[in-house]
Amino acid sequence: MIKKTILLENKATITTKNLQLLIKSEIRESSIPIEEIGFLVIDHPEIFLSMPAMNLLVENNTSVIICGKNHLPNGMFLNLNSHHIQQEIFKNQIEASVPLKKQLWQQTIIEKITNQGILLEKITGEKNSFDFIASKVLSGDTSNMEATAANIYWKAFFENSTFKKFKRERYGDYPNNFLNYGYAILRAATARALSGSGLLNTLGIHHKSKYNAFALADDIMEPFRPMVDEKVFEIINQYDEEELNTKLKAELLQILTRTLYFEDEKSPMMVGLQKTASSLQQCFTGERKKIKYPKLWN
Repeated sequence: MIKKTILLENKATITTKNLQLLIKSEIRESSIPIEEIGFLVIDHPEIFLSMPAMNLLVENNTSVIICGKNHLPNGMFLNLNSHHIQQEIFKNQIEASVPLKKQLWQQTIIEKITNQGILLEKITGEKNSFDFIASKVLSGDTSNMEATAANIYWKAFFENSTFKKFKRERYGDYPNNFLNYGYAILRAATARALSGSGLLNTLGIHHKSKYNAFALADDIMEPFRPMVDEKVFEIINQYDEEELNTKLKAELLQILTRTLYFEDEKSPMMVGLQKTASSLQQCFTGERKKIKYPKLWN
């Protein structure tokens, strides 16, 4: 079953009854089975969420995302007891060797650069050198091919648009705000999948900042970023708005139901991320040597 994403932007009260999430606003009252909800995005300062509702959402592995004054996701609540052998999984993850983590990061960056190259070819209609750049990624990406690819990627990405001088920045000008919103949603979805596989989001394979509670999500989401880039490219070519509104947020939230392609099957993104997270867990236990990343396009 494809989980629903609920976006709340008006003053409301959220409670629960009979395993249903009850949402009551000044306009209407509705109820949704909690088991059907994958993400609850709260984007209004006057939304009341009861503790029983919060606990039931978390128990059902729903990612509750809180937005700040800038309407960008600012934090999230995740289930920390979502796997029956949680302690054993944490132990394997904590004790993972440096060479293993470097190999996993190499695989991740190769996938990211490959996906960037595929998307760039779709957008420009021209061949590029991204396969070659991906082939030069070393263990741990010690030669920083990720940065080399990013420099070429963003220059070419907007070459034939009005954003020729575009600079990718976390707090930069439009359309950075669209990219940031999409990446924040992707980060939440990745964190949810990792948590569901019993992994500790705080402990990354590459990202290591002591201030980052979602370092592992930031690692594993990297190959999926071009999905957000593609959606943002579609939006800026279809709409004139430069500020996020309900319509554009809904467009960006569609990435959560996008189809991903594995060798033997296809899956909606939320399910696909879970397969990737599960394969990472198996890498930590020694059952696998590679993370199971999907193709973003068939």
